[in-house]
Amino acid sequence: MKHRTLKDLKDIKGKRILVRVDFNVPVDEKGNVTEDSRIRKALPTIKHLLNQGAKLILMSHYGRPEGQILDDFRLNPAVSTLEKLLGKKIRKLDECTGEFVQKVVKEMKEGDVVLLENTRFHPGEEGNHPDFAKELASLGEIYVNDGFGVIHKAHASVSGITQHLPSYMGLLVENELKYLTHLMEEPKRPYTIVMGGAKIKDKIGLIKNLMKKADYILIGGGIANTFLAAQGFDVGQSLCEKDKIQVAQEILIAAEKLKVEIVLPSDVVVATLPSDNAVTMDIPIEDVEGDMKIFDIGSKTTEKYKKIISKSKTIFWNGPMGLYEYKPFGKGTKEVAEAIANNKGTTVIGGGDSVDALKRFKFDEKHFSHISTGGGASLSFLEGKELPGVKALIEK
Repeated sequence: MKHRTLKDLKDIKGKRILVRVDFNVPVDEKGNVTEDSRIRKALPTIKHLLNQGAKLILMSHYGRPEGQILDDFRLNPAVSTLEKLLGKKIRKLDECTGEFVQKVVKEMKEGDVVLLENTRFHPGEEGNHPDFAKELASLGEIYVNDGFGVIHKAHASVSGITQHLPSYMGLLVENELKYLTHLMEEPKRPYTIVMGGAKIKDKIGLIKNLMKKADYILIGGGIANTFLAAQGFDVGQSLCEKDKIQVAQEILIAAEKLKVEIVLPSDVVVATLPSDNAVTMDIPIEDVEGDMKIFDIGSKTTEKYKKIISKSKTIFWNGPMGLYEYKPFGKGTKEVAEAIANNKGTTVIGGGDSVDALKRFKFDEKHFSHISTGGGASLSFLEGKELPGVKALIEK
């Protein structure tokens, strides 16, 4: 079933358009936005609508205030960043509904931009309450969803609002779905998944669904320890989910039947404690014992992963290879990221830790085909789960 995009949206001069964006960005103690990619990636949709003379009412959440009005969760920090990027004045309101908001919206002129207060200040947002959705909808004439980071949430400003307004998909959401759909439906081969992170329990559904499509799954990070334990290796005092060892064994068996190669570390970087001054050893996995803790993939494993990545035509990376926040344990993640950056095929990055690692090691995002703005949303899609925000747009 087809969803409507901005290409289908005509004659909007002077129209009030409600745009769901995702300005849930990191902020420092002084209230300054420290990483603005989510705001920057909303600009194409915002500019497209402004260029056609629309009046824009932007909606977003920030953090988890859980239905309470809390000053620390106001959207004020996003305003100065958006104004600087957009090159025009933004009117920020201290509420998202109510008489004053209605008054301001009615007085808007063509090209005006208003940012409503955090939608999660209202308990009806996360509860997807029909009355709150209707109240938000009353502010506009058209609804556009460009907040990919919340597209997997059944919230009032994401899915409930579509029951009351003509609804369209923004450019960011459309682009995200294009790349993620490519990973599931038409990947060029060899197709390699690079999977890391701390816990296998967060990746079970993802691995099970992606291994039906992939040629290789390269595993690092804490989840590799559980897989190694499932193969009978001693992982010392490393992070290991013992209650998931059987699940890991089942995944390995299923992968063998599907003829997808799950590649695990043959050597690892160990220490007794994580720190920037840690004394480390790069040793074969067979030599791990006692109080040793695995904090990164080893040099031989890194080279093997890089070789597989270099011959791949499609790559999806989710999760670091080790505890990259500490200098002695960042080599695996950095070199794998570099190999992906140098790949000329389709390279898609998903998950907050992967994106953070790219920034920490100063990789330019232009070296990758696509970096997802919504870790939870992209993983839900790749697990095969239904995304309420997308479903609502298709139904409309």
